[in-house]
Amino acid sequence: MRMLRNIIATALAVPLLLAVPEAASEIAPGLDGCGARPAAAAEAAAATTTVWLAGDSTMANPSATCPVGWGSQFDALFNSDVVVNNLALGGRSIQTWLYEGNVTSTIGSGGECVLTSTTASARWQRVLDGMKAGDYLFIQFGINDGSTTCPRHVGTARYQQLMTMMAQTAKARGAYPVLLTAVAAITCSGSTAVKNRGYVTQTTAAGAATGSPVIDLQTLSVNHYNSVKLCPNNGDYTTGLVGQYFCNDHTHFETYGAQRIAGLVAGALRTQNIPLAGYLL
Repeated sequence: MRMLRNIIATALAVPLLLAVPEAASEIAPGLDGCGARPAAAAEAAAATTTVWLAGDSTMANPSATCPVGWGSQFDALFNSDVVVNNLALGGRSIQTWLYEGNVTSTIGSGGECVLTSTTASARWQRVLDGMKAGDYLFIQFGINDGSTTCPRHVGTARYQQLMTMMAQTAKARGAYPVLLTAVAAITCSGSTAVKNRGYVTQTTAAGAATGSPVIDLQTLSVNHYNSVKLCPNNGDYTTGLVGQYFCNDHTHFETYGAQRIAGLVAGALRTQNIPLAGYLL
């Protein structure tokens, strides 16, 4: 009789035991019970390549209809595996972009603006905190840096030093720096567009010192201006094809011009065999 009771108890317990894993399986692995998949989200974020952009107004996102920086048009050229984080900001030299708030208006004995400290600006700190292995850091300055007054003034040796430091920082994190010469304004010599930016030698030298690719955007942009015949013009930047490219100055871009410059950078990725080109649409 005792043996019969044991058999019956065992038979009744089996379905209950089988029901436990069935109930647990209602919440799939990786879900938190509310439909979220934190592990999957983390994996997706890690798989995404972020392109960090550091530069001035010719690269920056627009705050008005004009100017429009080419960096604001860059993300649309890539597939969904790439996210462009544009931290370019108008009016900045490479030094004020890096150390804003710590660059004084005083030129020191060495000819450079005096720094109160080398504490990173908020935008450089975002890069330092967020840049991961496999990301890219695009660096393009050289337009405001030629100012004779501080805080924007940056000498050529200092410019090369800072660009080299930024590239080395990216590489130390397993990211890939891409250095760019400054995009050209539209300056005509008769019927020919001509170059008008400095710090080219220093950008090339920083690239050589760190083994980083250099996109000569000044040359690419001038060649493009000539190919579409933006010269000669009478100095009116509001009409015709020049007006489609530029704001009412000879430096900043309308949306159409920004798109064309972004396309030049994308083309350079392909022709220079920079691996990021594999994500282009």
